[in-house]
Amino acid sequence: MNPLDSILFPSIEPNQSGYLPVSDLHTIYWETCGNPAGIPVIFLHGGPGSGITPTSRRFFDPALYHIVLIDQRGAGKSTPPGEIRDNTTQHLIADIEAVREMLSIDQWLVFGGSWGSTLSLAYSQAHPARCLGLILRGIWMASPAEVDWWMNGTRNVFPEAWETYAGFLPEDERHDILGAYERRLLSDDPAVYLPAARVWEAFENQCAQLLPPVANPAVSGDRNAANVARLECLYFRHNAFMQPGELLAGVARIRHLPCVIVHGRYDMICPVRYAHVLHAAWPGSVLQIVPDAGHSALEPGIAARLVAATGQFAQTGHF
Repeated sequence: MNPLDSILFPSIEPNQSGYLPVSDLHTIYWETCGNPAGIPVIFLHGGPGSGITPTSRRFFDPALYHIVLIDQRGAGKSTPPGEIRDNTTQHLIADIEAVREMLSIDQWLVFGGSWGSTLSLAYSQAHPARCLGLILRGIWMASPAEVDWWMNGTRNVFPEAWETYAGFLPEDERHDILGAYERRLLSDDPAVYLPAARVWEAFENQCAQLLPPVANPAVSGDRNAANVARLECLYFRHNAFMQPGELLAGVARIRHLPCVIVHGRYDMICPVRYAHVLHAAWPGSVLQIVPDAGHSALEPGIAARLVAATGQFAQTGHF
């Protein structure tokens, strides 16, 4: 039995799903499940590029929540897959609004983890009147220091995994790991970008949990690996298309909203210090540091806190 089955709500299928054209190039996959008369909530996945999964639906009581999930540009079932053109944080914010308007939702709870926490903050700061509150996990503030940690600092904790990651590159390119991967991942040739994407994804999977897999980590398939690696590389290179400190400065626009921040103490992808910094800038937020967890939302301690947060909000409207 999967231990998460005792924490998450049972698996459910969408009530509705479809594709929303948001530009001449991009079409967004969306789905809804749960109670159409319940509390609206938007699930914003990580990555960028990872897409939603059936498990994404299970953090919410389907009797109480109207659950909306989308694959962001270039991710999951959205098309074109892995597309980097017209793919910025500002485009994604506009897409979220387009889905909200299509579904005639006035306000919703915003739920996002990892890159999804970044997008949740950016969206809510752009449209605070449309938000009931935020549930954030694995805070990433899109700063150059966080990108450098991922490219280089992780070797202090996962030297074996990092050496495989860096060792994929010729020695004379390892001084700029992001740039070297970028040249490969943004190629149009699958023979060039797919091997790089597989190594990129394997490295991320090995670092995502407190106890990483002892064997080679499972991979999600070439299409998803390419989507994630290409889009993460794009957003890392451009600091998520935001100015330094923009998300912290924007907290003033959402400080009135209830917010809970769930973060693993031993998160090696998004270090916990940035959750602490966000909480300090947002004194009304609730910071919950999970002592026995890394980055993944599917670690039991993190999953339990997220489910508890959705339950408390449904009961009280705050955290």
